[in-house]
Amino acid sequence: MAGKKSPWGAGDAGNGEPSGEPADDGGDAGSETPPQPPRGNGPRNPWLPPSSGDGRRGQTLEDLFKRRGSGGGGGLGGGSGFRLPQRPGGGSWVPVAVGLVVLLWLGTTMVHRVSPQEKGVVTTFGAYSHTIDSGVSLTLPWPIQAVTVEDVTSIRRDSIPEGDGERLMLTGDQNLVNLTYLVRWNIKDLKLYTFQLAEPDATVKEVAEAAMRQSIAEVSLNDAMGSGRASIEANVRERMQRILDAYRSGVKIQGVEIKKTDPPAKVVDAFKEVLAAQQDAQSDINRAEAYAQQITQRAQGEATAFDKVYEQYRLAPEVTRRRMYYDTMERVLSKTDKVIVETQGVVPYMPLPGIKQTPPADTAANGGERR
Repeated sequence: MAGKKSPWGAGDAGNGEPSGEPADDGGDAGSETPPQPPRGNGPRNPWLPPSSGDGRRGQTLEDLFKRRGSGGGGGLGGGSGFRLPQRPGGGSWVPVAVGLVVLLWLGTTMVHRVSPQEKGVVTTFGAYSHTIDSGVSLTLPWPIQAVTVEDVTSIRRDSIPEGDGERLMLTGDQNLVNLTYLVRWNIKDLKLYTFQLAEPDATVKEVAEAAMRQSIAEVSLNDAMGSGRASIEANVRERMQRILDAYRSGVKIQGVEIKKTDPPAKVVDAFKEVLAAQQDAQSDINRAEAYAQQITQRAQGEATAFDKVYEQYRLAPEVTRRRMYYDTMERVLSKTDKVIVETQGVVPYMPLPGIKQTPPADTAANGGERR
């Protein structure tokens, strides 16, 4: 089809320029050029960025980073690098900052101030060097030398068990007692305390537990809950100090105080009943002892009186015998209603008991007063 134009036009519909395709030169009449879609008006690929009006596609994030990396001015940050401020003379502040950091590091790691109640252990590359006392001391900077400061004067207190826990121990008479006690201690040798034991605080508690159980096993329940506390505390303190000295722990035990000794919680009611029975029995024993003392004192008094009478009897036996007879008869006959009269001329029978019990008439008439 010579001389025919393409139905889609020869040029770009967008700008009127020739399409650049060769014109139909009258070749094979049976072959026709297939129709081409218009370049400017066809559908756009949705996965491509939209193109600008001048035929170029828009910038992507990758393009922005490429331009910034190549020194372009249109990227993020405008392509300008970060710079430290300079000194008035034009020099850098970096050496000054480094010098200040070094001085601060030397001052904090070389100068050490120790309080009056404290001491410090100096180590060189982790090995013991020497001990510093209270005051201001100088050492080599870290990590060459390091200082560990501990309070060696204040008394430390460990309550066993901690909180409201129950700690049962077996007494010498096969009874259980719930025991709570306090251990007071301080540091005697800081070098040994720091390097000899891995965990000195835990070691003190374990030694206290072992010493207390051994001491409780040697006494009865009554001694553990009563008057035997003082001796138990002294024994525990002595045993703890002996064991810790054998360990070379550098710890000094100041004292042990038993705060509470109670029966196990499951047998509290039965234990209270036993204590009540024991108190009742002790009360009966006390009353019996008091009565025995009274009887004994009365017997001793009568024996003393008899000894005095016997002394008088030895001086005048007849008079003393008669006086003892009269006293005895008076004490015996005073409790009877019979009246015995030895005087001559008395009627054999007289109602003397009735007369004795009936008050005189004049005494009754005068309201009981005798004239």
